[in-house]
Amino acid sequence: MSLINKEVVDFTVQAYADGAFKEVSKKDILGKWSVFFFYPADFTFVCPTELADLASIYDQFQEAGCEIYSVSCDTHFVHKAWHDASDTIKNIKYPMLADPTGKLAKGFDVLIEDGGLAERGSFIVNPAGKIVAYEVTASNVGRNSEELLRRVKASRFVAEHGDQVCPAKWQPGAETLKPSLDLVGLL
Repeated sequence: MSLINKEVVDFTVQAYADGAFKEVSKKDILGKWSVFFFYPADFTFVCPTELADLASIYDQFQEAGCEIYSVSCDTHFVHKAWHDASDTIKNIKYPMLADPTGKLAKGFDVLIEDGGLAERGSFIVNPAGKIVAYEVTASNVGRNSEELLRRVKASRFVAEHGDQVCPAKWQPGAETLKPSLDLVGLL
């Protein structure tokens, strides 16, 4: 079953961001573009490479009007400990959401129930709180933040220009496609 246009579950979680603990809820994501970036666990091997990759272009996500929320089933205390212990994770400026009950992971359909971990899932959420794009990969395959940023920009463009679609490898400023009206509902 597809998650496209599924509304994000109502949630309130603890987060570690900007050197402090804070609460993040569904109301905080409404009205702006968001990426929920699920990963299996703190203090692991592939996860810090992905989170560092995101951190390296976080400013570009911000310029695109998009907030990043990394999410694991660890607590906010573990996020802080990892942030304090790792030179790589120290550079993260986006909120690291704690999901120890797995409510968010379950809501995004990435919870590995018998392990209490999340799959690697990237979800682009529009300002109405609905999923417009996502990918889930095996836990041993890292993701590419530049491609995720490209998909955020394409999703925003299509939302703002509903009569146009973005072809493969589309970048801002490149040509788009304008399908005939009788095909728009099929896309």
